[in-house]
Amino acid sequence: MTNRRNFLKTAGLSLAALPLNNSKLLATTKASTAPLNFDIWLWMRPSGNESESQLKERFSHYRDAGVRGIFFEDYSKRHFQLAKEYGLETHRWMWTMNRGEKDLLEKHPEYYAVSRSGKSCADNPPYVNYYRFLCPSHPDVPKYLEEKAREQLAKEDVDGLHLDYIRYPDVVLPVNLWQNYNLDQSTELPDYDFCYSKFSKAAFLKETGIDIDKVERPEQSLSWRSFRYGQITKIVNRICDAALEYEKPVTAAVFPTPDLARRIVRQDWPSWNLTAVFPMIYHGFYKEPIHWIGTAVAEGVNSLQGKYPLFAGLYIPDFKNKEELKQGIILAKKNGAAGVSLFGETDFDSSTIALLKSLR
Repeated sequence: MTNRRNFLKTAGLSLAALPLNNSKLLATTKASTAPLNFDIWLWMRPSGNESESQLKERFSHYRDAGVRGIFFEDYSKRHFQLAKEYGLETHRWMWTMNRGEKDLLEKHPEYYAVSRSGKSCADNPPYVNYYRFLCPSHPDVPKYLEEKAREQLAKEDVDGLHLDYIRYPDVVLPVNLWQNYNLDQSTELPDYDFCYSKFSKAAFLKETGIDIDKVERPEQSLSWRSFRYGQITKIVNRICDAALEYEKPVTAAVFPTPDLARRIVRQDWPSWNLTAVFPMIYHGFYKEPIHWIGTAVAEGVNSLQGKYPLFAGLYIPDFKNKEELKQGIILAKKNGAAGVSLFGETDFDSSTIALLKSLR
């Protein structure tokens, strides 16, 4: 897990009876300028090293700061139940397309995505070793992911499901990172363009009548690009349909704006049947100024057209001080976000608690 976030930080890449139901969230969106309707969420990794007293102190601080709920990257009964004692919603943050389980790699290497150059994520992942993305067109992969989602949704103390890595690998990294990997990604390079597995090719041929192997510049094919958006969308919506049986919400951590998401990870999140979306608007990863947070929020809100609420994901270490964090939250709020979700350094001190309380 540490390797993942270290890469993200370096690479600028990448989440009551019915706690996050649609009617409540839509009401929150419409009233997003009202102080008490601006929700705060956190992304958090449960740590087995924290004592019960430490966790109680942490969750007490979150409650005092006005935090509504937590996306836990792993399931820990102790963390979930203690968080609930402090009135916090507990959602399971689930890696979706990026699945590097040892047994899955060994038993089903055919499940994994293949680059245009013919390299499989099963044994030759791009960028970093844990980038083990599945092929959404393999006939068994959607069912496998639905089963993994159901395992979490079935847990009584899981209030909802939060999808992460619900995309293809990054075909283009932010320009400031090219030197880190000795790359020039002015064009979409074959090693980073996914997925060209035999399953993806066959599904595309069946859907469109086009043999992608006969297309001279496949990376420029609009039909091929649209097909790949749709393959991810089908998996998301399948999971959302399954969640209806449990009467639990499904949210997702996505790339900052719809345009950026489609362009670099083939992720068309405004088309998904979510309960809410949490774009990771980590301005520092893209070397953007703080005001870009407002720009990104506005683009996302405008694209959604009220379909479901948007919560701006902010990366706390990107802000130099509390005043900058305050500015970022205000920008998100003014541009239509229903709230924010924070990642990094979430052991709040008294000044952070006071700041968050003042902005709700």
